[in-house]
Amino acid sequence: MLDAIRWDTDLIRRYDLAGPRYTSYPTAVQFNSQVGTFDLFHALRESRKALRPLSLYVHVPFCANICYYCACNKVITKDRGRALPYLQRLEQEIQLIACHLDPNQKVEQLHFGGGTPTFLSHDELRQLMAQLRKHFNLLDDDSGDYGIEIDPREADWSTMGLLRELGFNRVSIGLQDLDPAVQRAVNRLQSLEETRAVIEAARTLQFRSINIDLIYGLPKQTAESFARTVDEVISLQPDRLSVFNYAHLPERFMPQRRINSSDLPAPAEKLNMLQRTIEQLTAAGYRYIGMDHFALPDDELAIAQEESTLQRNFQGYTTHGHCDLIGLGVSAISQIGDLYCQNSSDLNQYQNTLASAQPGTSRGLLCNQDDRLRRAVIQQLICTFSVAFAEIEQAFNIDFRGYFSELWPQLQAMAEDGLIELDSEKIVVLPAGRLLVRSVCMVFDAYLEQQNRQRFSRVI
Repeated sequence: MLDAIRWDTDLIRRYDLAGPRYTSYPTAVQFNSQVGTFDLFHALRESRKALRPLSLYVHVPFCANICYYCACNKVITKDRGRALPYLQRLEQEIQLIACHLDPNQKVEQLHFGGGTPTFLSHDELRQLMAQLRKHFNLLDDDSGDYGIEIDPREADWSTMGLLRELGFNRVSIGLQDLDPAVQRAVNRLQSLEETRAVIEAARTLQFRSINIDLIYGLPKQTAESFARTVDEVISLQPDRLSVFNYAHLPERFMPQRRINSSDLPAPAEKLNMLQRTIEQLTAAGYRYIGMDHFALPDDELAIAQEESTLQRNFQGYTTHGHCDLIGLGVSAISQIGDLYCQNSSDLNQYQNTLASAQPGTSRGLLCNQDDRLRRAVIQQLICTFSVAFAEIEQAFNIDFRGYFSELWPQLQAMAEDGLIELDSEKIVVLPAGRLLVRSVCMVFDAYLEQQNRQRFSRVI
């Protein structure tokens, strides 16, 4: 069983550092402007030659209302007409990218994120999906993992029916917290009834999977109030749960400046929230997948972790890490072979670049051999809580202990502290270290010393 966690307050206090979430290695902080259109087209050509399956991510940045905690790339507007010029450029991008790929490359995974994807009208959603189906090989037998992020305040039964008709079979629902005082403090008033209605619609319409997002550490939260939210969420029986630690970074994210920092729970209270949440979810039968994620035992993520096939990419934990990830829309990130590339995060710049018939790529990174090696180690740690040295040695023709000799004292210290088990053949993250797996990964991050840690959230 991989889901055992042992709560160790002393260990948490010592290793609860600020660091990356490792949806990629190297992380997006390392992206640079030297990577551009030529690199993208070359990577797409290699993908086409290898006929690799695809995962598509589509970013819809618009929201009608601002949530103060949000750190996503978004445009707040009540004007639904603002979506039209964006969609025109997005369709151009779809055509531009697709013509460099092979029609036989199947799209195993599709995800609409944002913003609020259902900000779009029903006609706009139909048109966007029609364009994707026209230019990419989307599966029509419901066997793909086709998901969309849902704000229950922006969706009803007819919306859910449309999404199912268009081929979506997974939904991720933003909830964050049910306490009215917390909701007022972050400007997101959302009732349990609204959320339940969307979930009931999804179940009736036979969506395959339901995920709910929660955030702990928000203003006005207490361990008791958040425990009540978690109990209500458990009663909704989502297949997966994401329980994120709120990172208060008002110097980077302007909406967070509207949050009164004196309303934020103390670090000890946040730890209490997390500990109680883990206890509640474990008692309800959820397994800890890692990095804030929980799933029921029969969920694909839990099964993949048991079978050591779980992977991680810019969409989080996934069973489709073997796919080339194509990001479409403003700020979207692609991972194609060894290339990472990101579209401009500025809406006007993105639209203007596409208007000149050029992809929206603004920066990226091409992985070298050391990047690939460290990525493999970090991927194994974060997905299976272990690294077998022989596998890495065989794949990269190195001696693990020799290659990472400078890191060995740090790893030995972690072993002495009970974070990991370390011997001549493997690293195993112990139950007391699983909540802190990011700290173990950071040991293998060659770029971390050069980076400003204030850019990252804390591990817990």
